Amino acid sequence: MAKDNGFLYVVATPIGNLDDISQRAIDTLKQAAWIAAEDTRHTGRLLSHLGISAKTIALHDHNEKQRAASIIQKCLAGEHVALVSDAGTPLISDPGYSLVRQCREAGVRVIPIPGPCALITALCAAGLPTDKFHFIGFLLPKSQQRQNQLAEIPAGVGTIICYDTARRIKDTLQDVVQVFGPERELVLAKELTKTFEHLEYGTAAQIATWLEADPQRCQGEMVLMIAPTPKAESEVSEAELGTLKLLLTELPLKKAAALTAQIHGGKKNALYKVALQLSGETE
Repeated sequence: MAKDNGFLYVVATPIGNLDDISQRAIDTLKQAAWIAAEDTRHTGRLLSHLGISAKTIALHDHNEKQRAASIIQKCLAGEHVALVSDAGTPLISDPGYSLVRQCREAGVRVIPIPGPCALITALCAAGLPTDKFHFIGFLLPKSQQRQNQLAEIPAGVGTIICYDTARRIKDTLQDVVQVFGPERELVLAKELTKTFEHLEYGTAAQIATWLEADPQRCQGEMVLMIAPTPKAESEVSEAELGTLKLLLTELPLKKAAALTAQIHGGKKNALYKVALQLSGETE
């Protein structure tokens, strides 16, 4: 009789506090023949804490496509494999997409074991709209790249969520001002579920001031959340908004709004309100 296929379990692990791991995740890791880990040394510490002795195999950005074939063979031979990342839910800005897709194509069942995820953890405590949100993962390393990345996000997507590093966060806040204006509401979440967990609320300038007040605040992993497009701005098309932002670099507010309205046949008053929001001025 042919042996039944094994499964690929996608297992969420703690993002900081080790007590956040679920009993189901622990049981799955205990039962797995193999654990595919982003960093086997890092995962080894978690397994040791849980009292789990298991065979691990490295699966990261540089070897995933090649390693996937070996993992699929193990599953087809009847062995269960658990996929974990260094922290949180695999595939969410972490390796695993190629493996999961190849497993699906090979007929290997993929079973999710839900648990911690930094973006959801941050969003639920931010006090920003949660009915719609747009996650863009890690921001790009260079300032102009980040500005382009942010500028390409269309209006109306809800709260914008991204990951960033402590080393770059101050520069990123300046980029947010360039793209969304100085008055856009932001929430910065850092070191979630850890001892120094903190959520800071305010504009980019206010959060930058908070970071600069204590060098130790600029440490740890960061989740940056950007409030949705203000109502007046949402009444303006993406094309109008792009033109307006460009003209505002050279023209006064009223002239930029009027010329944008003339170019696109839009509403001058709505465009002027957006120009005020982008510049941080008031009527």
